[in-house]
Amino acid sequence: MDTRSKILTPAAALRIPARPIAIVTGTFDVLRAEHARELEEARTGAAALLAIVLPRAGELLPQRARAELVAALRAVDYVVAAGPEELEALIHALEPTRVVRLEVADDRRLQQLREQILARFQ
Repeated sequence: MDTRSKILTPAAALRIPARPIAIVTGTFDVLRAEHARELEEARTGAAALLAIVLPRAGELLPQRARAELVAALRAVDYVVAAGPEELEALIHALEPTRVVRLEVADDRRLQQLREQILARFQ
């Protein structure tokens, strides 16, 4: 299966038929094993999981590439690459049973990774 077929436009995401739906938002730059565990947990009790990949200043990978990585995860049913305005519109329209926001954790993890890499080479 080409998991890129899980990637939808924001307009197409509004037509997702599965309910109840859970939404997880994040930058997913860099995708880590913790993300896979958090996505599995967020999907619990939902018929579908929509991951919304947000833009990030100073990103390591382009937003589309990050969306493809997230789409490859088993727990994820749908992926949308969106900005903050589209994110809020999707949450409002889809009325998810759960919204898990990983943006702050993603920033923290990336900073920790940078520190670990720098410490190795000092």
